[in-house]
Formats: sequence, structure tokens, C-alpha cells
Amino acid sequence: MILLLLGVLALVVGGCVCVVWAERGGPRWARVVAKLTLALGELVRSSSRKRGRSGWNGSASTNSGDD
Repeated sequence: MILLLLGVLALVVGGCVCVVWAERGGPRWARVVAKLTLALGELVRSSSRKRGRSGWNGSASTNSGDD
């Protein structure tokens, strides 16, 4: 179980690194990984909103400054 969690953590950290690298003009594969990472993050965020979970910051739903 710990190995599975470490693998997921490595994928998350790698995706974040690719997002930063792609923002600075990295190679094409880093931009592809960055887009996949951001899309997956949006998918997770929208699914948690549909379930009515507040996440770690319950006040986020009260903010009206979303872009």
C-alpha cells in the first residue's frame, strides 16, 4: 500500500514539475504532460464539487472572485 501511495506521489510531483517547466517553455512532451496534469486536476476538482465535499478549505465555496 505504501508503494502505491509513493507511486501516486511521484506522479503528482512529476506532473507539477512538468507544469512549471512547460510554463517556462519546456519541450513538447512536458507541455503534453502539463496539459494532462491540469485536466486531471480539474476533473478531480469538479468531481469533488459534485459530491458536495468541502475539501480542506471549506471557505473556498464562499469566495466570489473566481475567474
